[in-house]
Amino acid sequence: MFALIILMISGIALVRSFDSSLVLAGNMAFKRDLVNQGERGMSAAILSMKGAGALVSETTRQSDLPSSNYSASLLATDAHGIPVILLKDSAWTTAGMSASDITDAVSQVTIRYVIDRLCSAPGAASPASCIVSSYGDKGGTADVKRATGVTPPVYRISVRVTGPRSTQTYLQTTFSL
Repeated sequence: MFALIILMISGIALVRSFDSSLVLAGNMAFKRDLVNQGERGMSAAILSMKGAGALVSETTRQSDLPSSNYSASLLATDAHGIPVILLKDSAWTTAGMSASDITDAVSQVTIRYVIDRLCSAPGAASPASCIVSSYGDKGGTADVKRATGVTPPVYRISVRVTGPRSTQTYLQTTFSL
């Protein structure tokens, strides 16, 4: 009888352990999927600055363009470096950002991005007021960047991905044109 009780308790512990492992594996896969979905936001932001996007012109990028989720100056961030504007929907609305979120009804994912130029103020970019890159792509090919005298400003793309059960993932990257 004592052995049966021990076996029953062991069996219950094994089932609970297995169940916890499945939940953990599911959450890890879910997190990875949100990161993959976030790449769509990164791509949309980069496309708005290249090709035929609204932010192609350097002159346009010298001032805020809320309709394209763009700030010409560095945005305020929390302790983790995430722009506050992405953390609170009220801050998003107050800032006048109006580009549509990227939504996927099937996977229940909403993607929101913001681009900020790493400068202390709007206006013409200069090494004195902006974080600048030490290279430019003038004279390079599609695959090779050559060092030039050009010091373009650095831009930061921050993406918030909200998934089912109100889970969120944040992604960031920096680049220069």
